[in-house]
Amino acid sequence: WETLKDGKVMRSGTVERIDCQPQQTATMTLDWGGTDGEGEWLLNVRYLQREREGIIPARHVVAKAQIELRPYQAPDMVLKNESVSYIPDVVPQVNDRNLAHLIITGENFRVRFNKMTGYMERYVVDRTEFIRKGGALTPNFWRAPTDNDYGAKLQHKYAAWKNPDLRLTSLKHETKEGQVIVSAEYDMRSVSAKLYLTYTINNRGAVKVNQKMVADKGKKASDMFRFGMQLVMPKDFEYVSYYGRGPVENYSNRNHSTDLGIYHQTVDEQFYPYIRPQETGTKSDVRCWRQSDITGRGIEVVASEPFSASALNYSREALDEGLTKKQGHSQEIEPDRAVWLTIDKKQCGLGCIDSWGQHTQPEHRLPYKDYTFEFKITPCIR
Repeated sequence: WETLKDGKVMRSGTVERIDCQPQQTATMTLDWGGTDGEGEWLLNVRYLQREREGIIPARHVVAKAQIELRPYQAPDMVLKNESVSYIPDVVPQVNDRNLAHLIITGENFRVRFNKMTGYMERYVVDRTEFIRKGGALTPNFWRAPTDNDYGAKLQHKYAAWKNPDLRLTSLKHETKEGQVIVSAEYDMRSVSAKLYLTYTINNRGAVKVNQKMVADKGKKASDMFRFGMQLVMPKDFEYVSYYGRGPVENYSNRNHSTDLGIYHQTVDEQFYPYIRPQETGTKSDVRCWRQSDITGRGIEVVASEPFSASALNYSREALDEGLTKKQGHSQEIEPDRAVWLTIDKKQCGLGCIDSWGQHTQPEHRLPYKDYTFEFKITPCIR
């Protein structure tokens, strides 16, 4: 057994023998002390095979469980300026004179919004570009259909969410308490909804994103695959560190075999080469996600609730075979020179009941209704 705080091993020990008969229960005391009342505490329990028995080797994990001792508490989403004693904060400046772009400039950063789309398309801190040229931070409601999705014909049923006809209706900005707030509003005509994206930028270039969708209660629309955002980063940001479920891919209804912990991986390791290309690489119950280059420069993402995330060298479009299976092969797809980072409030679970018609359980779907998702992107510059 071992106890973890915020994903790090704090204490561990071994119970050599449990005196308990089959179908009976036993109570024992683990001498691990108390918690400190801060952070998330978990108890990991593993039952190991004592001696080799047939094909089962010694110390094989026969069963395991992760027990919550102190629940996770999401961080405060209030974005504050970073102040240095005796030095006045430098308030970010807004340039709205450019016909094509809205530009926010700080002491060591620049953020640029496209006035046609309202999307954040450039994000530079201390001369480090976090968005690939031609990319942006965009809303995301779709995934490359899995085999189970095709079996349930979700690529047809959810088709309106693939490109939900987003039309920018308003792009505004204001400076408040030493921070710049950019607000974009959209019509989503194909699904009869409104989308609101609000970006709050502090004096050091950290960005808080609020994504809000308001559904038309008098209309009907299908469920969606996911509700979140996608950021296209340069290929150099190939290292992933996160606190969530892992180390393998996992989804809301297929994650009980994974443990919460801190994992360090590469973007290349996120992709699982299924015979046919499809959605892959997502991690669920994420508390914190960091995407960095070899020097440690990058961004850290935290949200108002545990979220899902993935980072791939493949775009959503590259993995999507369309309305019908083309029977392609994952090995035939060339990796892109970019990192496609998805940050989701939630993603639809996987069917996995059968692959020829069964949908995922209702509690793991995303029905048509109002949604709000808030997360912070903090630059990590060494």
